[in-house]
Amino acid sequence: MLFSFFAKLKAEANRSRLKDKNFEFLFDKDDSGEYVVFDTETTGLNPKEDEILSIGAVKIKDNKILTSQTFEVFLKSPKEISSRSIKIHHIRPFDLKEAKTTEEGIVEFLNFVGSRPLIGYYLEFDVSMINKYTKKMLGITLPNRMIEVSEIYFDKTISLIPQGNIDLRFDTILKNCGIPNMGVHNAVNDAIMTAMIYLKLTQGKNR
Repeated sequence: MLFSFFAKLKAEANRSRLKDKNFEFLFDKDDSGEYVVFDTETTGLNPKEDEILSIGAVKIKDNKILTSQTFEVFLKSPKEISSRSIKIHHIRPFDLKEAKTTEEGIVEFLNFVGSRPLIGYYLEFDVSMINKYTKKMLGITLPNRMIEVSEIYFDKTISLIPQGNIDLRFDTILKNCGIPNMGVHNAVNDAIMTAMIYLKLTQGKNR
């Protein structure tokens, strides 16, 4: 009870910092019955220093992945893309020639998401990357409810492994959930695979 009280205070304080009333919809009660699973590809793993190169997302409704409603945007990066990160996400400077500005991409993403709950793997990082820009642009952080699939996986697995040494790597979770690896590592594919993990772990029950 005390936690929900402080959570409500925090949410109200966040809303009070909103600089653009056109984005009030982010704080609306969500009645869509949909979830948004999303992933980012970035220049590195430091939200303070690195930039978003792409955002991929897909919606879930009625325990089904709405593949007809995927979201993908590529963003211009003011920071040089290292050869090491290119090996991971395969996004080259050439691929970003027609990319949108970060501000344009974030606005499109916010309109896609609305006030729906967000699902992800290592979600804290992806949300931190988005918040880096929403703070500058709108004065707020994402107010959406967050669902971390690795936490669900951990909770379901811990009772089966007494020593508690659980491998939470993405590929391991995919394998143990019996989900095929889509191969190409990009934001949209990772979002779809994460959505499959979520549905497998919740067995058709919304959390």
